[in-house]
Amino acid sequence: MDVPYDLTSYVRVLKMATTPTTEEFLQVSKIAGAGILLIGLVGFLIGAIMLFVTNGGGV
Repeated sequence: MDVPYDLTSYVRVLKMATTPTTEEFLQVSKIAGAGILLIGLVGFLIGAIMLFVTNGGGV
């Protein structure tokens, strides 16, 4: 592992990076939020199905 080479590549990436515009940030935030909600919904549905199957639907 060549440390000076790694540092120069990191510096090069940081120099190329730019701050996102407000529009870009909002779009990424909406997509990430939708993904979190989707994963939560899938987990809830799996939990509800498992509860229904193991308890026979509360009967």
